[in-house]
Amino acid sequence: MPARIQPTARQVRLGAELRKLRETAGMSSREAAGLLGVAPAQMSQFESGNAGITAERVRRLAAHYSCTDSELIDALAEMAVDRRRGWWEKYRGVLPPSFLDLAELEHHATFIQEIATAHVPGVLQTEDYARAVFAYWRPELPESELEPRVEHRMRRGAVLTREQAVPYRVILHESVLRTRVADRSVARNQLDEIVLLAERPNVTVRVIPFDVDGFGGASTALIYAGGPVPVLDTVHRDTPYGSAFVDAAAQLASMRTLFRKVESASLDPARSRDYIHRLGKEL
Repeated sequence: MPARIQPTARQVRLGAELRKLRETAGMSSREAAGLLGVAPAQMSQFESGNAGITAERVRRLAAHYSCTDSELIDALAEMAVDRRRGWWEKYRGVLPPSFLDLAELEHHATFIQEIATAHVPGVLQTEDYARAVFAYWRPELPESELEPRVEHRMRRGAVLTREQAVPYRVILHESVLRTRVADRSVARNQLDEIVLLAERPNVTVRVIPFDVDGFGGASTALIYAGGPVPVLDTVHRDTPYGSAFVDAAAQLASMRTLFRKVESASLDPARSRDYIHRLGKEL
Protein backbone atom coordinates (compact mmCIF):
# COMPACT_ATOMS: atom_id res chain seq x y z
CA MET A 1 0.00 0.00 0.00
CA PRO A 2 1.57 3.35 -1.03
CA ALA A 3 2.45 5.89 1.63
CA ARG A 4 -0.12 8.59 2.26
CA ILE A 5 0.76 12.12 1.24
CA GLN A 6 -0.89 13.64 4.30
CA PRO A 7 -2.57 11.37 6.86
CA THR A 8 -5.67 12.61 8.63
CA ALA A 9 -5.73 13.20 12.38
CA ARG A 10 -7.77 10.01 12.77
CA GLN A 11 -5.18 7.98 10.85
CA VAL A 12 -2.37 9.49 12.91
CA ARG A 13 -4.25 8.62 16.10
CA LEU A 14 -4.61 4.97 15.09
CA GLY A 15 -0.88 4.74 14.45
CA ALA A 16 -0.07 6.43 17.75
CA GLU A 17 -2.27 4.00 19.68
CA LEU A 18 -0.55 1.04 18.01
CA ARG A 19 2.80 2.50 18.98
CA LYS A 20 1.65 2.90 22.60
CA LEU A 21 0.59 -0.75 22.72
CA ARG A 22 3.95 -1.86 21.33
CA GLU A 23 5.93 0.27 23.77
CA THR A 24 3.82 -0.95 26.69
CA ALA A 25 4.66 -4.49 25.61
CA GLY A 26 8.37 -3.60 25.66
CA MET A 27 8.82 -4.56 22.02
CA SER A 28 10.94 -2.75 19.45
CA SER A 29 9.60 -1.54 16.13
CA ARG A 30 11.88 -4.03 14.36
CA GLU A 31 10.50 -6.91 16.42
CA ALA A 32 6.93 -5.87 15.68
CA ALA A 33 7.71 -5.60 11.97
CA GLY A 34 9.04 -9.15 12.07
CA LEU A 35 5.76 -10.41 13.52
CA LEU A 36 3.90 -9.01 10.51
CA GLY A 37 6.55 -9.98 8.00
CA VAL A 38 7.12 -6.39 6.89
CA ALA A 39 10.15 -4.12 6.77
CA PRO A 40 10.85 -1.90 9.81
CA ALA A 41 10.26 1.14 7.60
CA GLN A 42 6.72 -0.04 6.85
CA MET A 43 6.07 -0.60 10.55
CA SER A 44 7.15 2.98 11.12
CA GLN A 45 4.65 4.09 8.46
CA PHE A 46 1.87 2.15 10.20
CA GLU A 47 2.63 3.87 13.49
CA SER A 48 2.85 7.34 11.98
CA GLY A 49 -0.40 6.98 10.06
CA ASN A 50 1.45 7.33 6.77
CA ALA A 51 0.35 3.87 5.60
CA GLY A 52 -2.90 1.99 6.04
CA ILE A 53 -3.05 -1.16 8.13
CA THR A 54 -5.68 -3.91 7.99
CA ALA A 55 -7.94 -4.85 10.88
CA GLU A 56 -6.43 -8.35 10.80
CA ARG A 57 -2.96 -6.94 11.36
CA VAL A 58 -4.22 -4.69 14.15
CA ARG A 59 -5.65 -7.74 15.94
CA ARG A 60 -2.49 -9.76 15.33
CA LEU A 61 -0.31 -7.03 16.80
CA ALA A 62 -2.64 -6.66 19.81
CA ALA A 63 -2.35 -10.40 20.47
CA HIS A 64 1.46 -10.28 20.31
CA TYR A 65 1.42 -7.21 22.56
CA SER A 66 -0.67 -9.18 25.11
CA CYS A 67 -3.39 -6.54 24.99
CA THR A 68 -6.54 -7.98 26.55
CA ASP A 69 -8.74 -4.89 26.24
CA SER A 70 -11.20 -6.29 23.71
CA GLU A 71 -13.17 -3.03 23.42
CA LEU A 72 -10.04 -1.07 22.58
CA ILE A 73 -8.90 -3.70 20.08
CA ASP A 74 -12.31 -3.67 18.38
CA ALA A 75 -12.25 0.14 18.22
CA LEU A 76 -8.78 0.22 16.68
CA ALA A 77 -9.74 -2.47 14.17
CA GLU A 78 -12.78 -0.41 13.21
CA MET A 79 -10.58 2.65 12.71
CA ALA A 80 -8.37 0.57 10.41
CA VAL A 81 -11.21 -0.53 8.13
CA ASP A 82 -13.33 2.62 8.29
CA ARG A 83 -12.44 4.09 4.92
CA ARG A 84 -15.77 5.75 4.23
CA ARG A 85 -15.40 8.98 2.36
CA GLY A 86 -17.16 11.40 4.69
CA TRP A 87 -18.87 14.54 3.43
CA TRP A 88 -15.83 16.56 4.49
CA GLU A 89 -13.69 14.91 1.79
CA LYS A 90 -15.40 17.18 -0.72
CA TYR A 91 -13.32 20.00 0.76
CA ARG A 92 -9.92 18.31 0.61
CA GLY A 93 -7.58 20.57 -1.30
CA VAL A 94 -10.05 23.42 -0.84
CA LEU A 95 -9.91 24.01 2.93
CA PRO A 96 -7.05 23.51 5.41
CA PRO A 97 -6.72 19.87 6.62
CA SER A 98 -7.56 20.97 10.18
CA PHE A 99 -11.11 21.82 9.05
CA LEU A 100 -11.58 18.29 7.71
CA ASP A 101 -9.99 16.66 10.76
CA LEU A 102 -12.36 18.48 13.12
CA ALA A 103 -15.41 17.52 11.06
CA GLU A 104 -14.29 13.88 11.07
CA LEU A 105 -13.66 13.99 14.83
CA GLU A 106 -17.17 15.32 15.48
CA HIS A 107 -18.73 12.83 13.07
CA HIS A 108 -17.28 9.82 14.91
CA ALA A 109 -17.66 11.20 18.45
CA THR A 110 -19.84 9.31 20.92
CA PHE A 111 -20.42 12.60 22.75
CA ILE A 112 -19.14 16.17 22.55
CA GLN A 113 -18.52 18.61 25.37
CA GLU A 114 -17.53 22.16 24.50
CA ILE A 115 -16.51 25.35 26.27
CA ALA A 116 -16.79 28.60 24.30
CA THR A 117 -15.42 31.92 25.53
CA ALA A 118 -14.83 33.82 22.26
CA HIS A 119 -17.32 32.81 19.56
CA VAL A 120 -20.46 30.74 19.26
CA PRO A 121 -19.32 27.13 18.61
CA GLY A 122 -19.23 26.10 14.97
CA VAL A 123 -21.95 23.44 15.25
CA LEU A 124 -24.36 26.09 16.66
CA GLN A 125 -23.61 28.92 14.25
CA THR A 126 -26.10 30.34 11.78
CA GLU A 127 -24.93 30.93 8.23
CA ASP A 128 -24.83 34.71 8.63
CA TYR A 129 -22.86 34.45 11.87
CA ALA A 130 -20.34 32.05 10.32
CA ARG A 131 -19.88 34.27 7.27
CA ALA A 132 -19.24 37.31 9.47
CA VAL A 133 -16.64 35.44 11.53
CA PHE A 134 -14.73 34.16 8.52
CA ALA A 135 -14.90 37.52 6.73
CA TYR A 136 -13.50 39.27 9.80
CA TRP A 137 -10.68 36.81 10.42
CA ARG A 138 -9.57 36.74 6.80
CA PRO A 139 -10.89 39.88 5.07
CA GLU A 140 -8.64 39.19 2.09
CA LEU A 141 -10.48 35.98 1.17
CA PRO A 142 -12.35 36.19 -2.13
CA GLU A 143 -15.92 34.92 -2.24
CA SER A 144 -14.70 31.66 -3.83
CA GLU A 145 -12.64 30.97 -0.69
CA LEU A 146 -15.12 32.31 1.84
CA GLU A 147 -18.15 30.33 0.73
CA PRO A 148 -16.60 26.84 1.10
CA ARG A 149 -15.68 27.72 4.70
CA VAL A 150 -19.22 28.82 5.46
CA GLU A 151 -20.73 25.80 3.73
CA HIS A 152 -18.40 23.42 5.60
CA ARG A 153 -19.28 25.02 8.92
CA MET A 154 -22.99 24.66 8.24
CA ARG A 155 -22.60 20.97 7.42
CA ARG A 156 -20.78 20.34 10.69
CA GLY A 157 -23.97 21.13 12.58
CA ALA A 158 -25.61 17.97 11.22
CA VAL A 159 -24.06 15.96 14.07
CA LEU A 160 -26.67 17.55 16.37
CA THR A 161 -29.71 16.90 14.15
CA ARG A 162 -28.98 13.68 12.25
CA GLU A 163 -30.85 10.43 12.97
CA GLN A 164 -28.23 9.25 15.48
CA ALA A 165 -27.52 12.68 16.91
CA VAL A 166 -24.44 13.15 19.06
CA PRO A 167 -25.05 14.03 22.75
CA TYR A 168 -23.75 17.59 23.04
CA ARG A 169 -23.09 19.67 26.15
CA VAL A 170 -21.85 23.21 25.70
CA ILE A 171 -20.96 25.99 28.13
CA LEU A 172 -21.14 29.52 26.74
CA HIS A 173 -19.68 32.52 28.47
CA GLU A 174 -21.91 35.60 28.34
CA SER A 175 -19.28 37.40 26.27
CA VAL A 176 -19.93 34.89 23.47
CA LEU A 177 -23.64 35.73 23.50
CA ARG A 178 -23.22 39.49 23.67
CA THR A 179 -20.50 39.93 21.06
CA ARG A 180 -21.99 41.09 17.76
CA VAL A 181 -19.84 39.69 14.99
CA ALA A 182 -22.18 41.39 12.50
CA ASP A 183 -25.32 43.42 13.40
CA ARG A 184 -28.27 43.20 15.78
CA SER A 185 -30.34 41.09 13.41
CA VAL A 186 -27.60 38.47 12.99
CA ALA A 187 -26.99 38.44 16.74
CA ARG A 188 -30.70 38.01 17.52
CA ASN A 189 -31.11 35.19 15.00
CA GLN A 190 -28.05 33.47 16.41
CA LEU A 191 -29.44 33.57 19.94
CA ASP A 192 -32.77 32.21 18.67
CA GLU A 193 -30.93 29.36 16.95
CA ILE A 194 -29.12 28.43 20.14
CA VAL A 195 -32.39 28.36 22.09
CA LEU A 196 -34.02 26.25 19.37
CA LEU A 197 -31.19 23.70 19.38
CA ALA A 198 -31.21 23.63 23.19
CA GLU A 199 -34.73 22.17 23.00
CA ARG A 200 -33.38 19.02 21.36
CA PRO A 201 -33.01 16.09 23.80
CA ASN A 202 -29.36 15.54 22.86
CA VAL A 203 -28.31 19.18 23.36
CA THR A 204 -27.57 20.83 26.71
CA VAL A 205 -26.67 24.53 26.78
CA ARG A 206 -25.40 26.26 29.91
CA VAL A 207 -24.39 29.90 30.33
CA ILE A 208 -21.79 31.57 32.54
CA PRO A 209 -22.96 35.13 33.29
CA PHE A 210 -20.51 38.00 33.67
CA ASP A 211 -21.36 38.42 37.34
CA VAL A 212 -20.80 34.81 38.43
CA ASP A 213 -18.19 34.19 41.11
CA GLY A 214 -15.41 31.65 40.76
CA PHE A 215 -14.82 31.67 37.01
CA GLY A 216 -11.21 32.21 35.99
CA GLY A 217 -11.33 30.31 32.73
CA ALA A 218 -11.58 33.03 30.13
CA SER A 219 -9.07 31.18 27.92
CA THR A 220 -10.42 27.65 28.40
CA ALA A 221 -12.13 27.13 25.03
CA LEU A 222 -12.06 23.47 23.99
CA ILE A 223 -13.94 20.66 22.29
CA TYR A 224 -13.87 17.31 24.11
CA ALA A 225 -14.92 14.46 21.81
CA GLY A 226 -15.68 11.06 23.30
CA GLY A 227 -14.22 8.03 21.55
CA PRO A 228 -15.70 4.51 21.31
CA VAL A 229 -13.69 3.78 24.48
CA PRO A 230 -12.41 6.42 26.94
CA VAL A 231 -8.76 5.92 26.00
CA LEU A 232 -9.65 7.14 22.49
CA ASP A 233 -11.17 10.42 23.66
CA THR A 234 -9.73 13.51 21.96
CA VAL A 235 -9.61 17.21 22.79
CA HIS A 236 -9.47 19.88 20.10
CA ARG A 237 -8.13 23.30 21.01
CA ASP A 238 -7.50 26.41 18.93
CA THR A 239 -4.14 28.04 19.61
CA PRO A 240 -2.44 31.18 18.25
CA TYR A 241 -0.46 28.82 16.00
CA GLY A 242 -3.37 26.77 14.70
CA SER A 243 -5.56 23.96 15.96
CA ALA A 244 -4.20 21.14 18.10
CA PHE A 245 -5.48 17.67 18.97
CA VAL A 246 -4.73 16.43 22.48
CA ASP A 247 -4.97 12.75 23.44
CA ALA A 248 -2.39 12.00 26.15
CA ALA A 249 -4.07 10.37 29.15
CA ALA A 250 -2.90 13.00 31.64
CA GLN A 251 -4.02 15.84 29.37
CA LEU A 252 -7.43 14.26 28.83
CA ALA A 253 -7.88 13.89 32.59
CA SER A 254 -6.92 17.54 33.03
CA MET A 255 -9.44 18.63 30.37
CA ARG A 256 -12.22 16.60 32.01
CA THR A 257 -11.45 18.29 35.32
CA LEU A 258 -11.42 21.67 33.61
CA PHE A 259 -14.82 21.05 32.02
CA ARG A 260 -16.33 20.07 35.38
CA LYS A 261 -14.86 23.17 37.00
CA VAL A 262 -16.23 25.48 34.31
CA GLU A 263 -19.59 23.71 34.35
CA SER A 264 -19.86 24.24 38.10
CA ALA A 265 -19.78 28.02 37.49
CA SER A 266 -22.61 27.93 34.95
CA LEU A 267 -26.36 28.27 35.24
CA ASP A 268 -28.48 25.16 34.92
CA PRO A 269 -30.02 24.49 31.46
CA ALA A 270 -33.44 26.01 32.23
CA ARG A 271 -32.02 29.20 33.69
CA SER A 272 -29.55 29.36 30.82
CA ARG A 273 -32.34 29.28 28.22
CA ASP A 274 -34.14 32.05 30.09
CA TYR A 275 -30.92 34.05 30.20
CA ILE A 276 -30.41 33.74 26.44
CA HIS A 277 -34.06 34.73 25.87
CA ARG A 278 -33.51 37.85 27.96
CA LEU A 279 -30.36 38.78 26.06
CA GLY A 280 -32.24 38.40 22.79
CA LYS A 281 -34.97 40.77 23.93
CA GLU A 282 -32.34 43.39 24.73
CA LEU A 283 -31.20 43.51 21.09
